[in-house]
Amino acid sequence: MANTKSAKKAARQNIKRRLRNRYHLSRMKTYIKKFRKMIEEGKLEEAKKFLPEVQKIIMHTWSKGVITKKEASRRISRVYEILNKALKSTQQ
Repeated sequence: MANTKSAKKAARQNIKRRLRNRYHLSRMKTYIKKFRKMIEEGKLEEAKKFLPEVQKIIMHTWSKGVITKKEASRRISRVYEILNKALKSTQQ
């Protein structure tokens, strides 16, 4: 347990930050799951329209400092990769 005044304040700030980070991370993961579910159900056109929104949420999560820029880039890349694979498989 924190003893000094500054340590107590730091503990309070950590709690607030943790909750804020969990919110943004959870929101981002939810959008990615929705996107993947659309792909699995074969709703490719709907997924295409939803993709910019997913990308926006991932970048927003990065801008809040919850994830690193490289992680944001990697997640966006993987989302595009999933869509492209699905589109290729339907064309053949």
